[in-house]
Amino acid sequence: MSRVRVATATHLGARQRNEDDLRHGLGPLGHFFVLADGAGGHANGAEASHRTVTCIARALGGPEARFEPGSLTLAIRSAHAELHQHQTGTHVAAGMHSTAVVLWVDQAEQHALWSHVGDSRLYRFRHGRSDLLTVDDSVVQRMVQAGLLSVEQARNHPQKNHLLAALGIEGDVEPHTVARAVRLLEGDAFLLCSDGWWDHFEAHELGDALSRVQTPEEWLADMQAQVLSRAGPQQDNFTAIAVWVGNPGEMTIARFEDTVPRGGR
Repeated sequence: MSRVRVATATHLGARQRNEDDLRHGLGPLGHFFVLADGAGGHANGAEASHRTVTCIARALGGPEARFEPGSLTLAIRSAHAELHQHQTGTHVAAGMHSTAVVLWVDQAEQHALWSHVGDSRLYRFRHGRSDLLTVDDSVVQRMVQAGLLSVEQARNHPQKNHLLAALGIEGDVEPHTVARAVRLLEGDAFLLCSDGWWDHFEAHELGDALSRVQTPEEWLADMQAQVLSRAGPQQDNFTAIAVWVGNPGEMTIARFEDTVPRGGR
């Protein structure tokens, strides 16, 4: 299998500070990619996302990590505990919380794991097909799933940023970790992104941008230009990580093989 290539992009948008953060690296068990979107009073949003990505990266890059869903879930829960430990103030707005989306790639075994909490997303682009691999922990997403809102109505709903789960909130969280490691295919491309990024696109538009470029850096630049052209006066921070397994441009013929968990069909 070809090498894994990565590119990153983050932008302040129309805000005074960037509360998104990201990390990626190569640990003993493979490549890890972590993105977080923080929130909280004063500078607590930036601190929340920073602590989140640092904690998760440390866990996945450490010598005790095992490439299995439980290890990934534990890494995200450790970030949740980290935010609890450093909460300041008694008012909810003075606290801090963060989304998290994580992709973990074992290139040697040609498998991947992923997980998330909140509304930062992970997309996969495989042989001409675009798939959203995460489901937002949000009020509006629940309304869409219940048939109360259309996707288009959800885009402009006043509660679209109201999260039902995030790291650092009171109580426990249950990360949405894939049940088993999923097979990678040559030409797979992944996109981790915060809501300030994905909110401007339909999944097929992200795939269209992929078809126009030759590198992951060009892919992010193409999408970032579109975000800026569509941005309003209150544009949020927007951040993304692009991960390519080989060259997606060489694998443009759509195939019907979907994810295959480790250990067989």
